Amino acid sequence: MSDILTRRLALLGDSAHLSLLTECQHGIERETLRVDEHGQLAQTPHPAALGSALTHPQITTDYSEALLEFITPTAHDPAKVLEQLDIIHRFATRQLDGELLWSPSMPCPLPEEEQIPIAHYGDSHIGKLKHVYRRGLAVRYGRTMQCIAGIHYNFSLPETLWPLLRQAEGDTRSDRDYQSSRYIALIRNFRRYSWMLMYLFGASPALDVGFMRGRPHQLEIFDADTLYLPYATSLRMSDLGYQSEAQASLTPCYNDLQSYTESLRKAVATPYPPYAEIGTHRDGEWVQLNTNILQIENEYYSNIRPKRVTRTGERPVQALIARGVQYIEVRCLDINPFLPLGIDVMESRFLDAFLLFCALEESPPLNGECGECTQNFTKVVKEGRKPGLFLQRQGAPISMLDWAERLLGCIDRCAKLLDTAYGGSAYHVSVEEQRHKFINPALTPSARVLAEMREHGESFAEFSLRQSKVHADYFRQAELSPEQQALFEQMAEQSLKDQEELETADQGDFDTFAAAYQASILGTLSV
Repeated sequence: MSDILTRRLALLGDSAHLSLLTECQHGIERETLRVDEHGQLAQTPHPAALGSALTHPQITTDYSEALLEFITPTAHDPAKVLEQLDIIHRFATRQLDGELLWSPSMPCPLPEEEQIPIAHYGDSHIGKLKHVYRRGLAVRYGRTMQCIAGIHYNFSLPETLWPLLRQAEGDTRSDRDYQSSRYIALIRNFRRYSWMLMYLFGASPALDVGFMRGRPHQLEIFDADTLYLPYATSLRMSDLGYQSEAQASLTPCYNDLQSYTESLRKAVATPYPPYAEIGTHRDGEWVQLNTNILQIENEYYSNIRPKRVTRTGERPVQALIARGVQYIEVRCLDINPFLPLGIDVMESRFLDAFLLFCALEESPPLNGECGECTQNFTKVVKEGRKPGLFLQRQGAPISMLDWAERLLGCIDRCAKLLDTAYGGSAYHVSVEEQRHKFINPALTPSARVLAEMREHGESFAEFSLRQSKVHADYFRQAELSPEQQALFEQMAEQSLKDQEELETADQGDFDTFAAAYQASILGTLSV
């Protein structure tokens, strides 16, 4: 543990400041495919009873019309966030008319590429923009890859904590600049240590054989319908999942906010020849928003993002430049197919302790470490449970288990401080549960998936469908309260009205709107 981490923990552990840690904000976004009773991708439209995917605050779609996304309100207590996520699941399950929510991250057996439905958001300009962006993803990366689902974990430390640390350390920057720099420092440490999350929570060691579409690979045969790697933790986060040759050269620097935002701004404004060959239109219809490396900032596939709530009409990069970093979004988490919500409070509490450690630990610039961080991450997602695995730390080999033990000691210090703030020992217990997974790899979700498939003689698709049905029964068992049911029905109805108002209020044609949207990112050049 570094001296600076010790000092920061001591400062926050002071009785005058301890309550700050109970004011951390959390939010969860969970993606899940809709499938029919046989585990085939749903071809039906987004259920009207769920409201408008464009304007509903908690229920939307991601890439596909069949890929639901549930978004919780934020809360200080992660248990409260999970309660909200549970309520969303229970409401949605009752509106699916015989369809199921697919439990794991890797998709169900998929139809031909062209039969994977791209999400629609109505006839408003912003709705069309969202649809065209997804058409662009299809021509750039294929529809199959976009059907992978995950969990995004949003986390922030209280705004009043940063000035306290800044003053204690004699930093002369403004509160806003100091806060942004410290979130960027958190992200650097996340890059260094996120291999640990893939070992502990990776849950996608296998996939349906059809996912590869005949592409060459180095996977092994589990059965006639399933490919896998014996020691993999998360094929979702390997090069078999999200991949892009265009983005290979795009390495946003996490040494300061300005260089990060500038690298994304340039990527959205820099043409990429293979995309230019496709063009923006085909047979008079839009096929992508532009021919640049990225259509929009969110196209960049990253394991973690600095975020700021955007204002109406504002782009993510513009919000970061104007007002700094407000929170971070962890994007590398697999859905645990053994959990109805895909995540539980034990995982959430460990994530809090892990992220607090990343925020408070010393975090020098990455410089030459970037490649090492990527290699460690890649090694763990493909062979994290391999006995005797070694990683690289500052240019030297280190046993993954030895490194994990050192890190868990530091993370546990942060967990105990959270326990002191909240009362009880739940955070320390969450760290101890993860420690057991390093002692016994059979306890990891990825190992459990393979063990369960072997025990039941199931393919990946059969295992996943069985789990999906188990979870559907779980959600149907407990009725929503009349107040909860009424609230979600009201939100659905209001969202449909909001979409209709947007469509009515639009002026001008979509081409002009799209051109103005593209120009808005170029305007940040002079900021």
